[in-house]
Amino acid sequence: MLETGVLLTLLGIFTAKIAHVSLGTIRIIYLTRGNSGTAALIGFFESVIFVAALGAVLANLDQWINILVYGLGFAAGNLVGSKIEDMIALGFVNAQIITVQNSGTLEEYLREEGYGVTSMPCYGKEGPHSTLQVLLKRRELPTFLKKIHKIDPSAVISVSDTRKIMGGYFARMKAK
Repeated sequence: MLETGVLLTLLGIFTAKIAHVSLGTIRIIYLTRGNSGTAALIGFFESVIFVAALGAVLANLDQWINILVYGLGFAAGNLVGSKIEDMIALGFVNAQIITVQNSGTLEEYLREEGYGVTSMPCYGKEGPHSTLQVLLKRRELPTFLKKIHKIDPSAVISVSDTRKIMGGYFARMKAK
């Protein structure tokens, strides 16, 4: 059985690593969204936590369990960071929908739901289709995907991050 002091050290290393990696994930999100001030502030705390966790491991290199817990904290931090990233869902995405059926119905439905839709004809293996482009807030994506699936369950959907939006219907929607 491990002593209380050793357990506290292991818990400290594990928790610090989770915090360090999670903060790193959040810092990168803010950085890629153009919010460098917030990213710098997060980076400060991230680096302080990193040094503290690594210092605890390096001070006791003969304790292999410290190294193992450090690695486990890193792995857990990636999981926690990705969950946090999903929860805060910052920014915007561009959804490209290639309709397989009901292209006019889907386009009309999305417009009625308040989305700005740009429609382009396209041709695939099975003939003519439509490609719909929709800009939306990232946090709205799960609901948006359900709406598409309801009308056209065979639609091919690709989603990409959008860093900046200028003008168009989306800008008018945001101003309201």
